[in-house]
Amino acid sequence: MGKPKTKPKRASVAAFLDGIADETGRGECRAVAKLMEQVTGAKPQMWGTSIVGFGSHRYRGASGESDWFLAGFSPRKQNLTLYLMSGVERHQKLLGRLGKHQVGKSCLYLKSLDDVDTDVLRELIEESVKQVISSSS
Repeated sequence: MGKPKTKPKRASVAAFLDGIADETGRGECRAVAKLMEQVTGAKPQMWGTSIVGFGSHRYRGASGESDWFLAGFSPRKQNLTLYLMSGVERHQKLLGRLGKHQVGKSCLYLKSLDDVDTDVLRELIEESVKQVISSSS
């Protein structure tokens, strides 16, 4: 089994967010961090050098087991990437109400928070976290 390359770090989340050059992106990341902290009840933690994760659970994948966050995000060049660890496809009804976005297997890509309904985004994160917790039990 290969070891995951992305692991929790002791780096400062605040310093990471402060280092985001684009003022709008920095504000959006702070808003998503606040939202994810409220939903998960967990403090933010750096995972690797560019992912902010919240909480943790035991993940069982094709390559074995490892610890992973419940929800997280990363500011990328093209998008704000949100990691919904329950997978994105099971949330089609919510995605239909979310607004402008793109998806990957467990990733939700947003160009701007202004393009989405943040109440639906909260609901989407809540549902994902509930799903992960119930499947980890």
